[in-house]
Amino acid sequence: MQAGKRQAVATRTAEAAGRLSILGRQISVGRLLAMIALVAVLLRVASALYQGDTVNVLPGVFDEVSYDGLARRVLGGHGFTFAQDHWPATKAGEPTAHWSFLYTLYIAGVYALFGAHPLAARLIQAVLTGLLQSWLAWRIGRRVFGQAAGLIAAALSAGYIYFFYYAGALVTESFYMVAILWALDAALRLGDRLAAGSDAPRPGANAWLWLELGAAVAVAGLLRQVFLLFVPFLYLWLAWRGLAGSGGWRRRAWAAAPGLLVGFVLATAVVVAAIAPWTIRNARAFGTFVPLNTNAGYAFYWGNHPVYGTRFQGILPADGPSYVDLLPRELASLNEAELDQALLRRGIGFVLADPWRYGLLSLSRAREYFKFWPSAESSTISNLSRVASFGLLLPFMLVGLALAVGRLIRRDDPRQGPAVLLLGLFIGVYTGVHLLTWTLIRYRLPVDSVLLLFAALTLVELAARRGWLTNAATAGPVSPSAVSTSSVSSSVSTFDSYL
Repeated sequence: MQAGKRQAVATRTAEAAGRLSILGRQISVGRLLAMIALVAVLLRVASALYQGDTVNVLPGVFDEVSYDGLARRVLGGHGFTFAQDHWPATKAGEPTAHWSFLYTLYIAGVYALFGAHPLAARLIQAVLTGLLQSWLAWRIGRRVFGQAAGLIAAALSAGYIYFFYYAGALVTESFYMVAILWALDAALRLGDRLAAGSDAPRPGANAWLWLELGAAVAVAGLLRQVFLLFVPFLYLWLAWRGLAGSGGWRRRAWAAAPGLLVGFVLATAVVVAAIAPWTIRNARAFGTFVPLNTNAGYAFYWGNHPVYGTRFQGILPADGPSYVDLLPRELASLNEAELDQALLRRGIGFVLADPWRYGLLSLSRAREYFKFWPSAESSTISNLSRVASFGLLLPFMLVGLALAVGRLIRRDDPRQGPAVLLLGLFIGVYTGVHLLTWTLIRYRLPVDSVLLLFAALTLVELAARRGWLTNAATAGPVSPSAVSTSSVSSSVSTFDSYL
């Protein structure tokens, strides 16, 4: 027992000193993180340079045609409109809310400063996301699984092909993933603060953290509104963290409820303040209530159309009806917002008319969502990105999930369990939303950014088992977490035998 305590203290002391020993060589954590961030930026800058100063129709990034066109129209004083009829069913010169307002303004702002050069927007995005995504992966990985896992998570994020490919494209994915990681990081810090607080915290305690969480959620929602569907689950997790504690649930609930209520109001107020201007704009533009974007109805209608039967296809085949062909002709006179709402009603009608087909169709979407193998209909760059990123790391992700769940069940570390629960909650909810609606591989990328944390856990376990990774203050292998059990689980032993 005393030896275990000394080992834990030594591990925490070494991590506090900011050094790790890799293959017998002591290296500064800060230096390693800087090197990882540099690699992340260089890879993303290379992607930006490859995609160039023109708007291209490359695999998975066709949205950049829309964002470039919208940004130019905004700069020209035409507002959020297109010069010609545009996807999905927006008529020339008519207002649109189908696309992220925030990302459009980002591109328009860059164009205003540097001229209409897509490469400028690509490069700025590449540098920012390269730094922020690797840094946030390190922060979350370190908090949940320890210093070494945080560094490996940052390295995996830096070199993940999907991530640096999309970082060079004028699409929302890269900034969106950064915003999600920011929200999760803020929530984890806030959750720890709530759990460690007194039985009767001041109602205004942790106000700045609540405001930060609201800002992160707002940015993520403004980039892709689908993230807002996760917010109720995030709030439930925070409520659980705030209410759990010693002294009994009932007494704790009465004491903590006022502070939680104030916190939820603060965070929600930030989100509402960020969205409200666009709600007002939409009411004026369309004459109807549209909180943010007009894309949920289109997605749900197309994603559950009877044309699929019970087998979903990510992209409709060229020899069949197109997405525009599937739009009801009797709705052609509606504006974009009215059509979005009408399509949502029809999509719900598809579900109610044949729930069994909807269930089978939703299950079939898993094949597209989790695709990790090459396919004949995909381009070479798509197949390479898929196999060499998600395909390569999926086994490590799954083993890491199994390890984390095992620790959660055994309650090896009470501080690690709640964090694992939040990360798992995001993976499950976000995946479920897309399996029930419409999915493409790129819609899974935010989940990949979290799954890489679990892949890092597996790699740390393997490195510790083989003696490749030791702590500067200890003689033996590092535990995969500064606060986790020192034993290596049997699942890693089995996995290790295949490497």
